[in-house]
Amino acid sequence: MDINRITPFLVVQSFILVGLTGFIFLWPGEWNASRWFAAAIAFPSMVLFLMARYQLGRSFSVTAQARELVTHGVYSKIRHPIYVFGGLIVLAFLIALQKPIYLLILLATIPLQIKRARNEARVLEEKFGDAYREYRKNTWF
Repeated sequence: MDINRITPFLVVQSFILVGLTGFIFLWPGEWNASRWFAAAIAFPSMVLFLMARYQLGRSFSVTAQARELVTHGVYSKIRHPIYVFGGLIVLAFLIALQKPIYLLILLATIPLQIKRARNEARVLEEKFGDAYREYRKNTWF
């Protein structure tokens, strides 16, 4: 494990994700199909999110910045795994609540995440040019 990849923000994100996923497993409600479905989405999404976040290392930033073109690990298949798996964790949490109206929260955030991903793509393409365009051809979202 490369200690340089572990930042205080990664630690905070990890606690939040473990808390959201833990809620699904530890919440005292009934274990029905919705809750099992939420758990089946949440746990692998949490693991993949944390893997992606670790692999991103110090290239992570809240605003779009082009420090390094990360193309290994989870990033070799998905350009924005933090958005994808973060969205799935939120979906799982909302399913576990078993209040369908809460899914509107997720619907409201999807366009914002798409906008952020497009902005990041623009910044990365400006900095890395053909290398980013080639990477983009071989990855999903």
